[in-house]
Amino acid sequence: MECCRRRATPGTPLLFLAFLLLSSRTARSEEDRDGLWDAWGPWSECSRTCGGGASYSLRRCLSSKSCEGRNIRYRTCSNVDCPPEAGDFRAQQCSAHNDVKHHGQFYEWLPVSNDPDNPCSLKCQAKGTALVVELAPKVLDGTRCYTESLDMCISGLCQIVGCDHQLGSTIKEDNCGVCNGDGSTCRLVRGQYKSQLSATKLDDTVVAIPYGSRHIRLVLKGPDHLYLETKTLQGAKGENSLSSTGIFLVDNSSVDFQKFPDKEILRMAGPLTADFIVKIRNSGPTDSTVQFIFYQPIIHRWRETDFFPCSATCGGGYQLTSAECYDLRSNRVVADQYCHYYPENIKPKPKLQECNLDPCPARWEATPWTACSSSCGGGIQSRAVSCVEEDIQGHVTSVEEWKCMYTPKMPIVQPCNIFDCPKWLAQEWSPVTVPSFFVH
Repeated sequence: MECCRRRATPGTPLLFLAFLLLSSRTARSEEDRDGLWDAWGPWSECSRTCGGGASYSLRRCLSSKSCEGRNIRYRTCSNVDCPPEAGDFRAQQCSAHNDVKHHGQFYEWLPVSNDPDNPCSLKCQAKGTALVVELAPKVLDGTRCYTESLDMCISGLCQIVGCDHQLGSTIKEDNCGVCNGDGSTCRLVRGQYKSQLSATKLDDTVVAIPYGSRHIRLVLKGPDHLYLETKTLQGAKGENSLSSTGIFLVDNSSVDFQKFPDKEILRMAGPLTADFIVKIRNSGPTDSTVQFIFYQPIIHRWRETDFFPCSATCGGGYQLTSAECYDLRSNRVVADQYCHYYPENIKPKPKLQECNLDPCPARWEATPWTACSSSCGGGIQSRAVSCVEEDIQGHVTSVEEWKCMYTPKMPIVQPCNIFDCPKWLAQEWSPVTVPSFFVH
C-alpha cells in the first residue's frame, strides 16, 4: 500500500507506522482467506413452516489445503406464530417415537423441557411413569432451547436469538411482550391469597387475570386445589379442573401445571387469549395460601387525536390536538375515567401548530350602500368597491384592481325604492241632499 511505503520523517511516530503496516497485512490476510472459498450457496428450505426455524447456506473450500473459517452459516426463518392446534415442536418430536418400542414396550412420550445441562437433546418422559429417556442426541433445528425463550437449537447447540428473530441478537422483549420496549405498556401485579373455605363455602376466587397478561405464576401451598374458569372476548365460558400434571391448551393459551402432594404450581407464559379466573376448591382441613405474580397489560391507553380543522382557511390560523381514552381490546374510544385508573397512563398535552399560512387571495370588498336617492318611485344608491388583500396578521389593505380580475366585481350602484309613491285619489260626489226645512 502506498501509505506504508512512506519514509519516516522527523517527528513521525514509528508506532503509528507499525500500526499501518499491521493493518495492511491483516486486511490482505482476510482477503487471501476469503479468496480460498467459493461463493456462498443458496439458502436451504426452512426447518419449520411456522414458529421460527433455521435455514443454512454452504460454501466450498477451493484450496488443496484447509481453509480458515466455517463452511456453513445459518439464519432464522418462518418467524410467524403457529396455529394453537399445531402443538409444541419438541412434543411433536417426542410423540414421533410413540410407535417405536423402548426395551420391548410402547410408551406415550411427553417432552422434558428446560434441561439446564443439555437443552438441545431430545429427552422425553413416558406418560404416567418417572421414566425419562434421551430419545435423540439432538432436537431438530429450530426447536426452542427453553420454553420461555426465543433461543433455538441449531445442529445440537443452543444459539442466542433476539426478539428481532436474528441469530446472535441480544435484543429482548420487555415484560409486556414489546421487542426492545421499556415496560410502559403493562403493570406488575403480585399478591397473596389465604383461603377461608369451610363446609359451607367450598370454592373461592383467588385472582382474575385479564386477557393479554404475561408471565403468570401461581404457587399454592396447602391441601386445597386450583382450577380455572375462562371467558373469551366473545363471551364463551369454560372451565378446566387441572386434575393432573401436564401442559394443557386452555382457550388457546398454554397452561403448565404441576401437582405435588403439598403444593401446586401454575405457569402461563401468555399472552392470555381469554380472561382467566383462578379459583380454589376446598380439599382439606387446613387453610392454603396462594402467591401469584403476573404482568397485566394496560388495556386502556391515551391516544392522541389528529389535529382539529384549522381556525382559518387562509392567512394563518391555529389547530390543536386532543387525547382520547382508547380500549385496546374492543378497538373503540371509551370514557376518560378508564384511562385515569392506571397511574402509569399520562395524558398527552395538546399540541398547537399554525396552519393555512398562505396569504388569502385578493378579494372585492364593498362599503355599505348609501341612502336611496328617492323615498319612492324609484331611486338609486351607490357604494365604493375596492380590491383588498389580508395578511397573516389580519391587516386588510387596498391593492390594484387587476389582482381581483379572476372574480367578478360587485356592482357599485343599484336601484332602490322602486315602488310607486302614494298620491291623493278623488272619489265621485255623493247625491244631493235637501235640508228638511225646505220640505213642506
